[in-house]
Parts: sequence; structure tokens; C-alpha cells
Amino acid sequence: MTGSNIERVVTHGVFALDGGSWEVDNNIWIVGDDDEVIVFDAAHDAAPIVMAVGGRHVAAVICTHGHNDHITVAPELGAALDAPVLLHAGDDMLWQMTHPDKEFRTVEDGATLRAGGIELRALHTPGHSPGSVCWYAPELGAVFSGDTLFHGGPGATGRSYSDFPTILDSISGRLGTLPADTIVYTGHGDTTTIGDEIIHYDDWVTRGH
Repeated sequence: MTGSNIERVVTHGVFALDGGSWEVDNNIWIVGDDDEVIVFDAAHDAAPIVMAVGGRHVAAVICTHGHNDHITVAPELGAALDAPVLLHAGDDMLWQMTHPDKEFRTVEDGATLRAGGIELRALHTPGHSPGSVCWYAPELGAVFSGDTLFHGGPGATGRSYSDFPTILDSISGRLGTLPADTIVYTGHGDTTTIGDEIIHYDDWVTRGH
């Protein structure tokens, strides 16, 4: 347990795009209470995620974006947990690379979901990918950032369908407006806060990517 109503599972596998592949550890976040949860991302291996859910009702499996390491086992996990798989339509082309014969339920900016009495709101934050979405939980003082914002700065934008100026706009316009003490639960690595990252914004703009 990493905080009130938030649990983390870490899985290991391969991220592949543009002909390259990289071994990565992914964070999967489980948010809710003892009865009902939402699962963020479906990385690499369904078994430890199902085990962590522990039989609780799953309102949704939310994919923060469509890169293969975040959707590896999404259809399998959705079936195992009897839950819809949600992804922004902007990442459909990435989804098709991994799951060409499977479907997902589209989610739009501003959508809200509830699990265990906790409300989560979708913030469309393109840049790392066109359909990247962060999810803000005001009651928890938390945002689930996928690969849009990390401890140390913006997510990578050096591969297909990504754009550095766009991710900067998403961070400044969407995440940067959240309270400074909002905890950022990232797709990889350590948590951080909005305030600890946004103070470096001008440095990110200057150095480019």
C-alpha cells in the first residue's frame, strides 16, 4: 500500500516501437477500497495484477496510453476481471499494433469514473502519445500520469506519434494547474508531486528534447 486507497504492482517486460525494444519496469496502480477498484494499465503480466485485485469488483481497466508496455495484457485482464478496458481513441493506431483483433471502450477528456467512493477525472494530455490521458483524483490529492510526467520531467517524445511541444503544453495547461502538493503516480519509477516538477518547466523548454 503506497497511500490511502492506492496500491502498486510492478511488472517487468519489453517496450517495443519503431523497430527498437527496451526492457522496462511498469507501475500498475489499483485505486479504490476493499470492495471496488479501478486498475491503471495492463503491463506485461496479468497474474500479479489479478492477485492484487483479490476478487474485488473492478469498475474499469484504464490504459493511460496505447504503448505496448501499458496494454500488453489489457484484453486478457479485462476478461479475467470482468471489466471494460478504456483507452482514448487518439491511440487506436498504437492499440492496433498490439491487439489488432480486440476492442476497447473509448474515453474522452473530462470523463469521470468512480470506484470505492473515489472520483477520477480524465485529463487528455497528448504529447507522449496522441491519446495519453492522466486521471485526477481530487479526494486523494493524486494524479495518475502514465508516461506524461515523471519524477524528473516529461515523458519521452523521441518516437513515432509523440511531440515535445505538445507534451509541454499538456503539462503546463492541464497538470500544472493542479494543486502543487498533488502526488503524481507515474507509469514508471518513483512518485513525485506537481510542484516539485513544474518548477523546472522553463528548464525543459530551454533544453528541448
